[in-house]
Amino acid sequence: MTTSTQTKPAPKWDLDSIFEGGSSSEAYQKHRNAVKTRLETAEKNIGQLQTGIDDSSLTTWVDFILEWQSLGEDIELILSFAGCLTSQNTTDDKADAIESEGMVYYSRWQKIKATLESLALQQSDENWNKFLDHDKIKEIQFYLNEMRDLAKSKMPVEMESLALELEVNGYHAWDQLYSKMSGELKVEFEEDGKTTTMSLGQLATKMSDANRDVRKQAFEKMVGAWESRENLAAMILNSMAGFRLSVYERRGWESATYEPLKMSRMEQKSLDTMWKVIKDNLHRLKPYIDAKKKLLNIDKFRWYDQFAPCGDAEKQYPYDEATEFIYENIKSFSPDMAAFCKMAIDKNWIEAEDRPNKRGGGFCTGMGKNNQSRIFMTYANTYENLLTLAHELGHAYHSWVLNDKAPFAQSYPMNLAETASTFAEAVVTDAALAQTEDTQEKLMLIEQKLQGAYTMMCDIHSRYLFDKMFYEKRKDGVLSTQELKDLMVVAQKEAYGDLLDESGYHPLFWCSKLHFYFTGAPFYNFPYTFGFMYSGGLYDQAKKEGATFSAKYDALLKDTGSMTTEELTKKHLGVDLTQEAFWKGAVDTALADVDEFVKLVDELS
Repeated sequence: MTTSTQTKPAPKWDLDSIFEGGSSSEAYQKHRNAVKTRLETAEKNIGQLQTGIDDSSLTTWVDFILEWQSLGEDIELILSFAGCLTSQNTTDDKADAIESEGMVYYSRWQKIKATLESLALQQSDENWNKFLDHDKIKEIQFYLNEMRDLAKSKMPVEMESLALELEVNGYHAWDQLYSKMSGELKVEFEEDGKTTTMSLGQLATKMSDANRDVRKQAFEKMVGAWESRENLAAMILNSMAGFRLSVYERRGWESATYEPLKMSRMEQKSLDTMWKVIKDNLHRLKPYIDAKKKLLNIDKFRWYDQFAPCGDAEKQYPYDEATEFIYENIKSFSPDMAAFCKMAIDKNWIEAEDRPNKRGGGFCTGMGKNNQSRIFMTYANTYENLLTLAHELGHAYHSWVLNDKAPFAQSYPMNLAETASTFAEAVVTDAALAQTEDTQEKLMLIEQKLQGAYTMMCDIHSRYLFDKMFYEKRKDGVLSTQELKDLMVVAQKEAYGDLLDESGYHPLFWCSKLHFYFTGAPFYNFPYTFGFMYSGGLYDQAKKEGATFSAKYDALLKDTGSMTTEELTKKHLGVDLTQEAFWKGAVDTALADVDEFVKLVDELS
């Protein structure tokens, strides 16, 4: 891969082809008005289903379910588009209001679902199965069966409907408040004799700077910014958890992991087995961390050293060259996936420009019936940015493969959502390694791979442990800011073992990580590690099978919305996720480059 010092700015995305005019778009307003009218009609028409399913009402049931499915897709478009607007410009107050409007529509849609759940439970198995066998319903029978089964462990429909109403003005509002607060935080950053005002998103890029003083300042500035909001963040976190726990208690859900596991369509035993294997193998990361300390010439490995670059840290990867590199190397695995990536890039589905007032982080979101995705990130010409781009394009391809499926059959869980994205990262990194003879670049690339393994095995594990402990303690009452800090350190000590120095923990991590505040999914953590490990197993198989694997890969992705995680894995990989063998192989794949990293560091020392 060639690089240049002269780079043109990374591009902005095209949102106008979806709704021209952003938050002031007349077409967007028209779409929202139509959704509102259709919701009102659906709320009236659901009464027609009260008689139950028989030969005379079968068509009415089918038509209603299909319209309800379509409404869900159109409400998701409202929320996805508003999310894009608020992410690209944190000062877009109108988009914030539209996002709240969309949440009201989603709540009403969910209330219809609560009624459907109740009605589904009233049907005999014979009549229900007859309904599921209808030609227009067969493709989404997994989703509908899942809905019916979960309803057995929920509150009466009146109470579920009330909870959904309260979510709009309480529960989801906490999420929005946190995002607004986070997006508006600014710091004054000093570098090269200049002081620059930065958002936390811009500041995050400094955490991977080659200069330790820069990283340390970035960390301290971030901590300082959150210290000014820590009490508010604690209030938000406690309130969100309190809401969840109250609902769980009414439903009889004793464990706080019940809901996230149901959302991930997986068993607790599979998750526990994964974490056990990771914990048993944590010591295998020690040589990597020791070698990194040696290379960085430091004796204490602290939080702000985790993302310190190794090897050729100054090398630039301009956006245009990065996209071409991704395309060319994805093509060797899957021409179809490569063609998709090129289309997404050429059609400006990617928001990559580095500018103020953008939120931090990156994401990929669908655009409803448009059968398109949009990718959000801030591209600053680093290899880490290149990997993020490949990661998000993997997400987009996953959605693309499912485009010919009904919306409910496209609805895959988050743990499987990370499969295609992490797989794309692995393809690109190994391609880069194969094409370089430069020791410094090779060191940097291997560091990227091992840093990913380290993050998934330690960082994400600490988030999971924090969530578990926090929800247990929250049952007994509100936790103070100090208690949250203490709990975060306990979680980090267990997850990181002796990899981080005692002085290197981040007590305010619970405050600064938006994943803890996302109301769309509780325990927004373990799916990342699951996807990382899962895709590692897939990638190992792809290397063994060669070109023929891409068809099998697409087939697996197509089924991700139509079966449980365990069923999917058994069908396409012949693997039992509750057994340690698969996870041990995944860890071996993740840590395969530790010895090479140590060797390269020794050669350079």
